[in-house]
Amino acid sequence: MVNSRALAEVGRGLDLGSFIRLGRGEEGTGGRDKASILADTLEAVIGAVYLDQGLDAASELVHRLFDPLIEKSSNLGAGLDWKTSLQELTATEGLGVPEYLVTETGPDHEKTFTAAARVGGVSYGTGTGRSKKEAEQQAAESAWRSIRAAADERAKAAAAASAEAAPQEADAPSASSA
Repeated sequence: MVNSRALAEVGRGLDLGSFIRLGRGEEGTGGRDKASILADTLEAVIGAVYLDQGLDAASELVHRLFDPLIEKSSNLGAGLDWKTSLQELTATEGLGVPEYLVTETGPDHEKTFTAAARVGGVSYGTGTGRSKKEAEQQAAESAWRSIRAAADERAKAAAAASAEAAPQEADAPSASSA
């Protein structure tokens, strides 16, 4: 649960980037929304609360900030790691191992990465980010949701077909009564 992606997501939710003092370089390259800067800043804020107010106050803050995220991610086998969750889902569904095709655009100091999550040669989702990892995680989330929705639809259709067939079986004469 505690990884830079989760910390950055919480930091974005708090609009933490607008309170950070940045150098010209980071300011010019979108540092206020950079995952690593937001994650480090949120860790520093939690540390400052601990030093100033003690463990109980820091614990209360962590729970207030992260409990909603923990609740949201509790459906996923791997929490916020969409790549692991996708791999678990594709294994369960017998689809094979996911692969990621990543492209990059933009100058070295301001790259944008785009990833496509493919399983068995089929593209199930795409994502973009300021790092390969972020783009792959977004692509994995998109693919996970697509595959999960298709699996849920198949399960629903199978349940409906099973329910439809059950009354007909009950009405059919058995071989012993004929």
